[in-house]
Parts: sequence; structure tokens; C-alpha cells
Amino acid sequence: FFGTAARPARHRAEYMSSSAAATHTVAASGGPQEVRLGEDVMTVLPLGSGCEVGRSAVVVKFKGSTVMFDCGVHPGRTGYDALPFFDEIDPTEVDLLLVTHFHMDHCGALPFFLQKTGFGGRTFMTHPTKAVCKLLLHDSVKIGHDDGRMWDEADLVAAMDRIELINYHQVLSHKGIRFWCYNAGHVLGAAMFMIEVGGVRVLYTGDFSRQPDRHLLGAETPTDPPHVLIVESTYGVMSHEPRELRELRFTAAVHAILQRGGKCLIPVFALGRSQELLLILDAYWRDHPELHKVPLYYASGIAKRCMRIYQTYINMMNENIRDAHATGRNPWEFEFVRNLPSSAQFNDSQPMVVMASPGMLQQGLSRELFELWCSDRRNGLVMPGYSVVGTLANHLLSEPKEIQTSGGDWVAVNLTITYVSFSAHSDFTQTSEFISATRPRHVIHVHGGEEEMKRLARALAKQYNPKEVEFLTPQNCQPVQLRFPGEKIARVVGSLAEEEPSDGAPLEALLLLKENKYTLLAPADLHTATDLATTRLLQRPRFRFERPPAALLSAVGRIFEVGPPQPALLLAEEGGGGGGGGSGGGGG
Repeated sequence: FFGTAARPARHRAEYMSSSAAATHTVAASGGPQEVRLGEDVMTVLPLGSGCEVGRSAVVVKFKGSTVMFDCGVHPGRTGYDALPFFDEIDPTEVDLLLVTHFHMDHCGALPFFLQKTGFGGRTFMTHPTKAVCKLLLHDSVKIGHDDGRMWDEADLVAAMDRIELINYHQVLSHKGIRFWCYNAGHVLGAAMFMIEVGGVRVLYTGDFSRQPDRHLLGAETPTDPPHVLIVESTYGVMSHEPRELRELRFTAAVHAILQRGGKCLIPVFALGRSQELLLILDAYWRDHPELHKVPLYYASGIAKRCMRIYQTYINMMNENIRDAHATGRNPWEFEFVRNLPSSAQFNDSQPMVVMASPGMLQQGLSRELFELWCSDRRNGLVMPGYSVVGTLANHLLSEPKEIQTSGGDWVAVNLTITYVSFSAHSDFTQTSEFISATRPRHVIHVHGGEEEMKRLARALAKQYNPKEVEFLTPQNCQPVQLRFPGEKIARVVGSLAEEEPSDGAPLEALLLLKENKYTLLAPADLHTATDLATTRLLQRPRFRFERPPAALLSAVGRIFEVGPPQPALLLAEEGGGGGGGGSGGGGG
């Protein structure tokens, strides 16, 4: 595979990866000849997550097959503005939709795409992803506003019925597309999907993390190297702190807020990193008796229901969780973590820790508590995850003196804000090592801010020969076109395979194309090698010819080899004359 990408001149310009034309040697009279075959062009089109974080949806088209990876919504937008740019494609042409994990920026648009468009293909995700996704989407229906709601409960039920399941390493096939998945780390059930079409492999990582934590394994390295790698770029050129140091800074920040009599707010996604933080805090409380009387709340009704799913799929977690379960201890039954009481019973007059969703403070309980507590200097906010542009969490990076509440009022921001990243996304070190291990020819960056993506691509490009690996950073709706040699290889079967043909000899055979694979066989073997049958057609053309038969034979002889005249034709010539050739010419 060859090629380098040209930078786009306009917003809607295309990346085009040019390559040398493929050649194929065939046997023919006069010796071998080189026949130029057309190149196969793959198009990769981000409908979302192109130079942004949110509404992940990436379409790959190759050899007549179309695959979409993920189908999410943007956390910083609402209504139809939060959807990927579905109007850039024809949903009826999508053969396969592969969803990597249950976070809303990767699966939140599923009910809309499956029920409100013409999509008729198949949809796959892992067992835990479907189980959690169903609960999270159901919860989003209940808290949504009627004026911005794009689908209802009936759409969700119908969409869930269409979703099929896949296990890690299970190889499936649909319309010539072979596909399978690997453990991606990140969250329970997260998957990296590999597809193969016509011998070309594409790996889509989704969100992944190669670093194990207290309950999850790190992402796997695929055994089959991909030709194209579509990889997340969330943290750009940043590298995470060691896990032990992050845990130490996190617990120290929480403890310091409590020691000065303040309340600590930790905004989290309902599922994912919150389970990791619960394990850390519960263990920290156990080791510090002075904190035993300090309330440690986890405010998420949906998470409580989802914990049963975590208990179900303990076999997909790391040895820490499996060993604890083997000894009879349920690691998901916490000693110090409590559910937040109802608003009527909730008393925030004492120091406490509250983990509440959503993680980016867009709305909900985490936003309410922040607006309630942010003006008190004793209180503190500990941010454990990534924040998307357009959300309050991201706005707080600029350290504003005041913020506007959901009700329109302005309140001072006096509490301390501490950032300790527990985001299970790949950092620069992990991404670099992953590319080195998989050795793709083309790397396409998605799921990252534009500047972060471009810095990452430049940093990685310095490590590789541009003739061996190219790095691309497309924007939303900006197609990337990659060229691959168009060499065709056919499998010879049946009687045609019994003897090797001699060089230069004519070969009569049928060339069949099925699921991007070619088969060469004798016409007589068609019914035995395939489900097809042969049909013999005998065509007798009749036309009016008003000249002597000899003139007809002369004209036909210029194209075909004409045999000796037949007796019937001679009789027609002797008795017909020049003017009576109407019926005689037609009969001849």
C-alpha cells in the first residue's frame, strides 16, 4: 500500500491518498504482459467526532460495502443539533452499524437512526453494552423535554429489538464484510471493531485504554494488523500520570476539602469511571477511621440498577474483581458508599462527598449541587474526567469569577476546583505504543479537539517514515479517500483445476464474484460448484435480404469463416434471380 495525503484546500475538500497503479501479470501469446488494473478506493467519512469530542459516527465505504462505527449524540448540544450529520449519507446504503460502548456520545442517537431513517442494515454491540445502553437510553427518555425529544419509548423498544450481540473475538460476516471485536478497556463491554472487506482490514478503536485499573483489563492488541486505523485522539500529546499517583492526588484533594469543613462535589458519568472512583473511595474510607462518620453519597438511581449488570459480567473484569468474587466477597457491595436520600430528607449542613451525574455539569443533580455550593470557599469541586467544549465543566477551565445558573441568575465561583484525570482514554504514550504494535499504513484521527488532534498527528508523524505511515485529521463531513492496489486473485475450482493450462492456450471459463471473492470454473461445473444453473439459448434471427445469396455470403465472410455452400442454398441461387430474393433471402 502506497500513498501520501494532500491537505484540504477548502472546508469540503477531500483527503486523497494517491498510490502507484497496481499491475498484474497474465499469460498470453507472445509472452507475459502487464495489465493495469483499476485501484480500489476506500472512503472514510466522519459524520461526527471529526475534530471534536462528541456524536461519534464514522462511515467507511469500500467495494460496495458500507459500515458505520458508533452512533452518538453531542453532550454540549441539544435536539437535532446534537445528532451526527446523517444527511451526508443515504442511511439505506449502510449495511452494518457497530457500536463500541454505552456512553451517550457513542450510542445516544441509536433510536433515531434505527427508527427515524431508512436504515435497514444490522446493528451489533457486546452483551454488557446492550444491557447498559438500554437502561441509559430509557433514562434519557424520562428526563428529556418534549420539545427537544427526537424519539420516544416505542422507538427505543423497537431499536433494542433490532440490536444483535457479539462476543470478543467472535468472527461474523454480513454481505461480504467480515468483522470481529477486541476488548478496548475504557468501560465494561467496550470494544474495538475490526472489519475486513476484500482483504483490506480497518480497525476502529472507539474509546480505549491500554492501562488496567482496579476493575478493568487494558485494551488488547489485535493479532491481525489493520491496513487502516481509526483512532481516538482525546488527550492529544498529553500523557497520564501513573495510576497510583492519580489515586493519591484524588483522595488527598477530597480529604483536604472535608478537613476544612467543606462539601466535595465529584461530577461523574453514571457509569464508567464512577465505578472505579467508588472502589477507590470506599477503600480510602476503610483505611481512615476519622472519615467513617462523613457521608459518602453516590447520587444515581440508574447506576444502582446498572450495578446488577456489573455483578453479572464479573468474568469480563480483571483479576482483582474475579479473585474477590471467587472468595465469596462481592466487590460491588460497598461498605461506606450510600445512596443519596430524597431531596426532602437530604441535609447538606455537614461535610460530605457527593458523586453525581452528569459528568460535564450540563444539567441534572451535579449542576444543581454546583450552583448551590459554588459560592462557599470551604467547598470544593474535584473533576475526574474529560470535559467537552460547550459544557459548564469545560467553561470552568477558564476559572470564571461567576457563572450563570440554569435559572438565569449569576452566582460567584469561590470553591476550589481540582482536576485529577481518571478518564480511561488513551494518552500519547498509549496511542504511540498501539500504533507501533499494529503498524497500520493509514492512521485517521477522530474524537479529539482540532488542535489536540493536529498536534498528536504531527508528533506521531515524526516517529515514522511518511512513505510507511500517514496520519490524517479530517473534520466532520470531510471525506478521506484511500487508494489500494486493485489486484484480483481468483480461486480455480472444479474440472478447470485438474490440469494446469499451457502458456498461451485459450481458456474458456466463468469468473464469479461473490462477497468480494473471485472464483474461476468451467461452465459445465457451474451447477455443482454454485447454486446457479446453466441455460442454453438458441437464437435464430430472421431478416429480409433482397440481394443474391452470394452477396450475403461475401459480407458475412468478412467477419466469420464461411464453409462450403449447402445444396439448399445453391438451389435458391439458381432459381431465385436477383429480384425474387425476398422470401429466398429470408430463408437463406
